[in-house]
Amino acid sequence: MASGTPAAVQEPVHLVLMGISGSGKTTLAERLAKELDRAYAEADEFHSPANIERMRSGTPLTDADRAPWLESIRDWMDSAANAGGTIVTCSALKRSYRDLLRQASGRVFFLHVICDPAVITDRMEHRLGHFMPASLVPSQLATLEELGTDEDGAVLVNSGSVDELVEQALTIVADL
Repeated sequence: MASGTPAAVQEPVHLVLMGISGSGKTTLAERLAKELDRAYAEADEFHSPANIERMRSGTPLTDADRAPWLESIRDWMDSAANAGGTIVTCSALKRSYRDLLRQASGRVFFLHVICDPAVITDRMEHRLGHFMPASLVPSQLATLEELGTDEDGAVLVNSGSVDELVEQALTIVADL
């Protein structure tokens, strides 16, 4: 670097692993956080007790229920931006939800994890200790708006091993 020339400052990159519940977001995010040495948050931890109770009882959340939740995730991403970026799991089912998350400082890149709905339902029926019932899979699929071609992101098909999914993701994020 020439004398007096400032080093380029790289903007933080936030990786949002999106998709319906049970698609494999959390498993992938935990592995990516270790591989990339990034701050990681599970969006479920940002839900209010009222939202958790609604979902536990099988009631889908409304956009109004989700707004404060999404804002708190965005704010967490902002607070961790100085560390170079974050990894967060969030269903981000609608474009409007992703638009809110994109307000975080830096670049927000979505990795949409998709999986066969029958596999997801089976996983959720056998998952212990989680508030989201398998009965909400159809409502999540009905609400899901695929990433638009103008949105910053990529689709990951979760049809193999966890290691294969991690490799797919690392290949994509290597170019960011």
